[in-house]
Parts: sequence; C-alpha cells; structure tokens
Amino acid sequence: MTFAEHRTPVAELLPPVRRRRTRIGLVAGGLGTYWPQFPHLLPQLRESARYVAGRIGAMDTEVTDVGFVSDAEEGAAAAEELRKADCDLIVLFLTTYLTSSMVLPIAHRTHTPVLVVDLQPSERMDHASFDTGAWLAYCGQCPVPEVGNVFRRAGIPFRSVSGWLRQETAWRRIEQWIRAARVRAALRHARHGLMGHLYPGMLDVSTDPTLLPTTFGSHVEVLEFDDLRHRVEQVAEAETRDRMALARQVFTLDDSVADEDFAWGATVSVALDRLVEDFGLDTLAYYHRGLDGELHERLGAGLVLGASLLTARGVPAAGEYELRTSVAQLVSQSVGAGGSFTEIQALDFEDGVVEMGHDGPAHLAVSARDPLLRGLGVYHGKRGWGVGVEFDVRHGPVTLLGLGQDADGSLSFITSEGTVVPGPLLEIGNTTSRVDFGRDPGEWVDAWSATGVGHHWSLAVGSHAADFRAAAGLLGIDHREV
Repeated sequence: MTFAEHRTPVAELLPPVRRRRTRIGLVAGGLGTYWPQFPHLLPQLRESARYVAGRIGAMDTEVTDVGFVSDAEEGAAAAEELRKADCDLIVLFLTTYLTSSMVLPIAHRTHTPVLVVDLQPSERMDHASFDTGAWLAYCGQCPVPEVGNVFRRAGIPFRSVSGWLRQETAWRRIEQWIRAARVRAALRHARHGLMGHLYPGMLDVSTDPTLLPTTFGSHVEVLEFDDLRHRVEQVAEAETRDRMALARQVFTLDDSVADEDFAWGATVSVALDRLVEDFGLDTLAYYHRGLDGELHERLGAGLVLGASLLTARGVPAAGEYELRTSVAQLVSQSVGAGGSFTEIQALDFEDGVVEMGHDGPAHLAVSARDPLLRGLGVYHGKRGWGVGVEFDVRHGPVTLLGLGQDADGSLSFITSEGTVVPGPLLEIGNTTSRVDFGRDPGEWVDAWSATGVGHHWSLAVGSHAADFRAAAGLLGIDHREV
C-alpha cells in the first residue's frame, strides 16, 4: 500500500497550509484601426479572449482581467491597472496584429514578467473562403517578432507561446509558465525561518540572509531555540496524546521506538506548529548542537517528527541549518511535486545507481509505502537521540532541485532528472532512494558537484526540470541542468 492509498487521506490528517493564490494578470489586444473596417472581427477576437480567460482561471489562479486594448492609450491604462494588482505573471494575448507601443508599457511599468500568447482560432485558415477580415483573426503571430525585438531593446525578458486556441500542447506550455508563476509567488511572499546556528564546518551551508530578500523578495526570520523551548513548556499532556494518536495514523511504529522518545517528539511537534503559526513561516531550517543531554540538545533531536508533519502540510523543513535547501523544497512544493531533504548516501556501480536520502525531516508525499518511525540511539554526526522517519521513495521519475550560489553571490536553480528504481535499501531511520541517471554514477556525481549545488537538495517526484527552468527565468536567475 502506498502512502497515497493510506486508510485515511493525508489531506484529512494533515490539511495543507493555505497561502496567497498565484495572481495572473490578463490583457488581450488588437489594432483598433481594424474594427470599423471589419465589423465582425472584434466580436470574434473577444470571444477568443473569453476562452483564454476561462482556461487560465481554471488553473487555481486569481486572475485580474483588464480587458481588451485597441490603442496605445488603452495599453497604458491597462498597465496601470495591472501594476496595482501586484501580479506574479502577466499573460498578454495577441489576438491579431497590434503595435508594440500598445504593449511595451504593460511590461515596462508593471515590473512583472510577461508571457506573450498568440493563439489563432483553429489549426488553419479556410483559404478559399477567407477575406481580409477573416484572415486578420489568424494574424496574432504577426506582431510577435516585433514585440520580441522591442522587449529586448528595452532590456525586458521575452517569452511566448504560439499556437491555436484549443491546441492542448500549447496549453501545456502555458500551464508550465503558470506553474513557474506559482514558484515566483511563493518566493516573493515567503517567510523563511532560520532557527539555531550553522552546523560547524559546513561552509557550503552558510547563506547570507539578505540574499533571499534581494533576489526573491522573501523574508528571513531569525529564531532562537528558546522560541521553541518556550512553546514546548506550554504544551498540555492532552495535546501530546492527540499528536501521538495522529502520528500512529500517519506512520507505522517500529518496535524500536521508545514511548518516552515518541511522546517527546509529539510534544515538540505541537510546539513547532505554534512556532510556525506565530511567526507566519513558510519554511524552516534549523540546527543546534547541544551538550550532554541538556534541553536544547533534546529539542534539536526531537524535531524530526514535527518537521516531517509540517513538510507534509506544505511548510518544508530542513535540518543542518540548510536555508537554501528549505527554499528549494518550497519551490518543489509549489509545483505539486513534494520536495524531500536529500543528500548522496553511496554509489552502486554494479546497478549503476546513486543512493540518496537523509536523516531528519522528510516529505511524506514522496513515500512509496506507509512511512516508518524508527527509534534511534544516535543521529549520525549530531547529538541526541529519539525517533527518525524512514521510507523508500516512490519508484519512477524524480527531479533534484538545488539552490546554488556563485562567487558573486548570485543564486541559481540546479536540476537533474532521474528515475527511482527498486533495489536494496538501508534501514537506518532515513529516507532512501536509488536513482538511475542513465550514466555512470561516478560521472554523474562529478558533473552534479561541478555546478556548485552544495551538500543538500530537494528531491521531487515527477519530471520537473522544465518547470524549474521556467521559474528561474521568471525569477531572473540562472538554471543549470545535469
């Protein structure tokens, strides 16, 4: 039985956190000179615009439709409306020829990425019966090179989808840009929690907290472990029992789980939920070394259960103070692909696979079976003891997403697509997967490491490199693929 087939739907047990919906601006346009010349043209184009609005509105978005523009003055007015709407992406539907002066203000004044869409009414014209007016409904491609030229000269990134109105392959390309806009929306408004301190010696993990606000618009909230301690002290015994009951529904408990450790993890989980709610967090990265079983060490060791439950609800958590990886997990979550905290475990040269996983929090949505809670006497490389989350990743395509950083401080999305395949797995309280990248695993590690990806990354189910490439384009950062 897979986790998705669990006896109680995960959405009922762990309702997803609700966030601001992705805001899409929509404007259609054509050259107003045509309307008195060809009276039947504008009604036909408006009907196409309504179809486009309906399709985009059905993509779980909040659409600001500013209507149809016919000249430069109307284009400027539409730009002002869209600027106020604070959109994550603007879709500019070219229904027929229009001048670039009509649309440049929309891209220039809103400071929002624009997707140019031109979708003619059907696959082809009826050449024998068409007059000039009927042809002009098929002329939306005509201004696309003009708009592309002017955008480039204005220093505005240009992206477009050309096709016909009900062409599903074209709509899949549009949907990909909408998914990319969801990533931009999530990062623009995200509040990233950073609790504790850097794992000693891991220089790659260090991230300037100013970098996320300046690159994405995100906020980084610096937290103390005492913020969690204070909330743990306020958890009632009944709340702990309820959380343990929830965990028994979500996880299979191994015989190695000690009751005391299970109760402590449940208590910390309740407090962690309050911490996230009180600070309005969208992600959390944490680490605390601790000493000789003191309280802060026990807090750090007790986070795995609660962090995994939070991650399943759409608030990604990462250990080892991995802020960039918790951001990558949020990106993966935004395209509906899970996103679990991951690193390289070993290479299997006989089977040609890279073994990946991590201790600590995991994304339950990528599990191939009911996840297991295992009792651990030690967390490798960390202080403390308690319960760990263990499962094997669902077999099939996966996409790795890391957030790299270069010498100039710039961030990049780094991706690689592979396939999780069956085979022997470690049983040590970690998430585990065997990923086939279609090449010698040693060569893959060399190529992956040369990108500047860092020690950890997000593992997402499905093939999403194209989604992440599009999102990087909207965010104005590099994308590198292995």
